[in-house]
Amino acid sequence: MKMRILPVVILAITPVTAWAGNLDVPPTEAAPVMMAQAAPSPDLIFTLRGGIASTPDYFGSDEYTVGPDFAFRLNYLRLPGGRDFGTPNLAEPTYGVGLRGSFRYISERSSDDNSELSGLDDVDTSVELGLGIGYSSYIFDAFADLRYGVIGHDAFVGEVGADLKVHPTENLTLAVGPRLFLGSDDYASTYFGVSDDEAVASQFDAYDANGGLLSAGMEIGARYEINQNWGIEGAVTWDRFTGDAENSPIVENGDRDQYGLRVGVTRLITLDF
Repeated sequence: MKMRILPVVILAITPVTAWAGNLDVPPTEAAPVMMAQAAPSPDLIFTLRGGIASTPDYFGSDEYTVGPDFAFRLNYLRLPGGRDFGTPNLAEPTYGVGLRGSFRYISERSSDDNSELSGLDDVDTSVELGLGIGYSSYIFDAFADLRYGVIGHDAFVGEVGADLKVHPTENLTLAVGPRLFLGSDDYASTYFGVSDDEAVASQFDAYDANGGLLSAGMEIGARYEINQNWGIEGAVTWDRFTGDAENSPIVENGDRDQYGLRVGVTRLITLDF
């Protein structure tokens, strides 16, 4: 297994499930001398995760890279005017349907790092941004995201998933569920296609990759709350390439089964502006 440091950044914003008005409660009676001021409610609550992750060197690779893993999750936001997203009381989470943000970072693919790709054009680093719809409950979550490559591949991708959750203890949550990944023709061509010129210069046959359902897999995750502010999160992922991705000579030369592992420490941060 090759080991080198590779930045991996994943952003997940929790579904927006509630609108609320002013959270301050008016006093029921006046104090005889001076009314005690209510504690100010927070304006922003979010969770940061930092740790390590193991991922394939590139899509279809049978060799893996270990590097840093970071994530951001929005828990609560209060906008000017009193509009609220989420809930400031994390002990009583809100459930239901709401919007969610989606982000993915894809590192550069280069033959300088993987000699078996010699002759193929390098693929620049890509950053995908998008939105989705999520559903959250105590025992079940589901989401559907649509992203666009604002940097790099300039293509649309979609991701659909669901999780069944169990709570062995008050502080521990386990989740398992399927994942489906879809990509446009431009995306499939970028990562799985081989042009005529590349075929001449490399060991791969020319291949025209079309979009569609490109992979299907599973994720098993765990979250443990050490206390109100600190926690530990981890997940194991498995994805199998399907369709034109599976038949790509790049994947056939590597492995159609892709595995991932991540673990990190989380920190809840509360801000008042």
